[in-house]
Amino acid sequence: MRILRRLLSWALCLGFCNSLLLLVSLPAAPPLRLGFALLLGLAFALFQAFPRKREAWPARLQALANGYELLLAGGALFLGETLLYAGLLFRGAVSPLEWANLGLCLLLTLVPVLGGLLRVGAVSREMGLVLRILLLLLWWLPILNLALVLIAAFRARREFLFSLRALRRDEQRAAERICATRYPILLVHGIFFRDWPLFNYWGRIPQALAANGATLFYGGQAASAPIEKSAAQLKARILEVLAQTGSEKLNIIAHSRGGLEARYAIGRLGLGDQVASLTTISTPHLGCGYLGPVLERTPSGLKALIQRGHNAAFRRLGDPEPDFFGAVKDLSAEACRALNEAMPDAPGVLYQSVGSRMAGARASHFPLNLGYGLIKPLEGDNDGLVPVHSMAWGHFLGVLSPKGRKGLSHGDMIDLTRKIIPGFDVCEFYVGLVSGLKARGL
Repeated sequence: MRILRRLLSWALCLGFCNSLLLLVSLPAAPPLRLGFALLLGLAFALFQAFPRKREAWPARLQALANGYELLLAGGALFLGETLLYAGLLFRGAVSPLEWANLGLCLLLTLVPVLGGLLRVGAVSREMGLVLRILLLLLWWLPILNLALVLIAAFRARREFLFSLRALRRDEQRAAERICATRYPILLVHGIFFRDWPLFNYWGRIPQALAANGATLFYGGQAASAPIEKSAAQLKARILEVLAQTGSEKLNIIAHSRGGLEARYAIGRLGLGDQVASLTTISTPHLGCGYLGPVLERTPSGLKALIQRGHNAAFRRLGDPEPDFFGAVKDLSAEACRALNEAMPDAPGVLYQSVGSRMAGARASHFPLNLGYGLIKPLEGDNDGLVPVHSMAWGHFLGVLSPKGRKGLSHGDMIDLTRKIIPGFDVCEFYVGLVSGLKARGL
């Protein structure tokens, strides 16, 4: 039915685009011809407003579906018009009226294309900044603009189908509440980020976990501070969550340096009885060996400049006492060696970890591509920030690296770009992690 509806919509739109020819060539009285053209115009307008049957989907998903239908229609109209005028040229000379009709057709064909681009551009994560800029700058170049529109349509369709599958999957298993753990979940962010309300550090992951029954909270610690300070903030937050929920314990999922802060709070600040499990994601438990030499060789003047710039920026972003180098130096191999001695694992707490690796420097954007190239010859496989050999602590769940030319970067593990990664569904990965905690009775 959808294909028939689509073909009928295209036929009506193509008829309206050729209104000049229809007004002249239809074997009917002029008022009937005009009425028919007006009906085609109404059908054309309705298709622009409602290109696809409305479903009970989130607004973003509906916008993606509608945008894709309009882009597809624009391509179909262009192809139909090309075939029509190829036939007219093959027949013989094209009349002035037919050339005028062609000009009208080209203008009207732009209507669904622009409508589709506006819808997709407003909501798509897959479309990307580069494609948006190219469309804005090169829309007037024939053939190239058509290729760019087709790329946008393909990405919109891929994103729509991926999102629809995830939505239906969560709806089908909603009653099972596979992420409804005994204890609430605390998500702990990494360095240089905070739990900002307008930008969720964890991307689409919290939404997916909540849809499957998880009770979620956020760490709320500083973006950049020495580990003992941020761990103390984390301890206060943990006690606050326990008091708020009435739970005796909670589960922690921590990314990057957040894993060290959580381990410090548990092993050094006495929270072993309040934490059921700690799952660390791409955490440098053994430190970053490259960091010590880099810090030693950085001129003091440059250090002071970086410190002032970073601290001033993060004060504006809500960090009360940012300390760039105080936070970074704790990630060196030497500092982590001392930390590991000072914060032993607490008995009764499940410690587990997981890591990832990039397939090459081109697998991510700056600064992770630069980081990969710096770390690779010194410490081997890495995710752009953390060497793989440093990621294991407790029960190691392995190194994630889906087949393909990219692998998984440090940011990919928290859905930083909100992009579809071939071979890896980041939301489903976290659903699996949390459902595993539930299966353990945690």
